Amino acid sequence: MNEHEQNRSTVSFSHSFPFPYLSTLYLSTSTALTMSSANNTVSNAAGTSETTISNGHAIIPPTFKSSYKIASIPGDGIGPEVVSATIEVLKVLTKKLDTFELDITDFDWGTDRYLKTGRYTPEDYLEVLKGFDAILFGSVGSPSVPDHISLWGLRLAICQPLQQYANVRPTRILPGTKSPLANCQPGDLDWVIVRENSEGEYAGQGGRSHVGCDHEVATELSIFTRTGVRRIAQFAFSVAQNRPRKMLTYVTKSNAQRNGMVMWDEVIREVAEDYPDVTVDHMLVDAMTVRMVLNPRSLDTILATNLHADILSDLAAALAGSIGIAPTANLDPTRKNPSMFEPIHGSAFDITGLGLANPVATFWTASEMLHWLGESEAAVSLMHAVEKVCAAGVVTRDLGGNAGTKEVTKAVVQEILDPKLQ
Repeated sequence: MNEHEQNRSTVSFSHSFPFPYLSTLYLSTSTALTMSSANNTVSNAAGTSETTISNGHAIIPPTFKSSYKIASIPGDGIGPEVVSATIEVLKVLTKKLDTFELDITDFDWGTDRYLKTGRYTPEDYLEVLKGFDAILFGSVGSPSVPDHISLWGLRLAICQPLQQYANVRPTRILPGTKSPLANCQPGDLDWVIVRENSEGEYAGQGGRSHVGCDHEVATELSIFTRTGVRRIAQFAFSVAQNRPRKMLTYVTKSNAQRNGMVMWDEVIREVAEDYPDVTVDHMLVDAMTVRMVLNPRSLDTILATNLHADILSDLAAALAGSIGIAPTANLDPTRKNPSMFEPIHGSAFDITGLGLANPVATFWTASEMLHWLGESEAAVSLMHAVEKVCAAGVVTRDLGGNAGTKEVTKAVVQEILDPKLQ
């Protein structure tokens, strides 16, 4: 490791650190690293490039570089607006820090391309993406194309072949935002939802016969593998183990679904034996929605299937104030393939082109991407600026403000360049 890289792998922040699970999980265990649960302060004495093996689950730490190749896929609707705003912020941030560069390449993969060519991507898209360090994704979906075609044509066509099996969705109430839950303040709701992202209910198996007839039959098969459940469980336990509360709640529906869900329960209980310091409990998915609303403080790390976590994370975003602030990381923890980072929200054609889109979710997503790349100083600086801007009331309509996309972006840029907000 050269002197430049050594300097960038030394991280110590005194302000609130929003990603304790990222800071510890994505660095090797040989790194001298301490955490204070009182203020989520993380100190990283030195970085390494060795493989971390946590109870048999391989997590590869980042390799520090002077320049990272980022594939930008803005997609549809407000996707290009929020991705453009995020790239503007990232350029300012990297120029100010002057410790690394982002080499960003834009791709026009989306519904417009599909309508012209019949494909959302070129045929060699996977090989193209494998040449990048990370993917920044906007949104996909258009009123002109059925949702199942657009989703399987672009987003799932990236996540599943690239083995981005760990979908990580942190949720918390940002300063200056309000939860619809009574008496729920920042700090009361602080969750990480870990979603199995490669199989399950979204395996794409099933079919239809006798289409249009009274006796038409449609099947939708959920495919669960022991390998798939075990690796996402190990990942989720690693996340929980590296968070201050060391708690994990796993969610299934094994009372009614007596095959796949029962196997989920069994595998998770087996994995739990390797993490004796993590407190584990189990919830049925319907009861989990009640607990999220009535007792948010009782939850921390949440593990669920592809479908269940997809639904629960949207509820979580709403409880935190708005789906417009919620980020997602689609991770291949082995780093054999690039990981993809995106906001949870959709393409929102009802506000497309009006300058009203909330860019905070994509800013937060970019912060997660920087953490994944190993650039924690930049990640924290970006999120700190976002929090300051939100706390100052410079927010979009979904958060009760009157600022537009450009106003929020300008405020974040200004806070990065010349911090003044209290």
